[in-house]
Amino acid sequence: MAKIDTDKLDLQERVVRTNKCQKTTKGGRTMSWSALVVVGDGKGHVGAGLGKARAIPDAIRKGMEAAKKSVIFFPIVSGTIPHEVLQNEGAAQILIKPASAGTGIVAGSSMRTILELAGVHDVLGKSLGSANPVNIAWATIKALKRLKRASDVARLRSTTVEALTPWAKKSEDATHAE
Repeated sequence: MAKIDTDKLDLQERVVRTNKCQKTTKGGRTMSWSALVVVGDGKGHVGAGLGKARAIPDAIRKGMEAAKKSVIFFPIVSGTIPHEVLQNEGAAQILIKPASAGTGIVAGSSMRTILELAGVHDVLGKSLGSANPVNIAWATIKALKRLKRASDVARLRSTTVEALTPWAKKSEDATHAE
């Protein structure tokens, strides 16, 4: 897959979570911060990054740079995802399903932020395992990487979209009959 040039995209960024870490040494306590940052353009491009530093602004800046380096593209079909996906990352397991128009984003924590910045309007998401926001973010990005359009799958299988998705033709015929 070709690397996406983030300079040409109009990316929005959002800090999902910050975490303080303390290390106690002979000389006292040493504090450091980590920041989970998500970037997206609202048109199917999204990325997440984790930055760590002694100060919050530096951690956010590093997270932003990491997120811009990890931007991916996935297909959006009528404001939702093309098919459902179940994905694991560490102890986190997530399920993302397409939803009908007007449903909105029914998902929690970092999954909602990633889907909003990616430009998905209608989707159902559920965290089935750990509630760790960082692992949920990585699982969501991995799940979005796995999404494929029906036309791409049909081309790979040397068949037609109609043969691959017979229910789509039936629903299309029902709308034309009215």
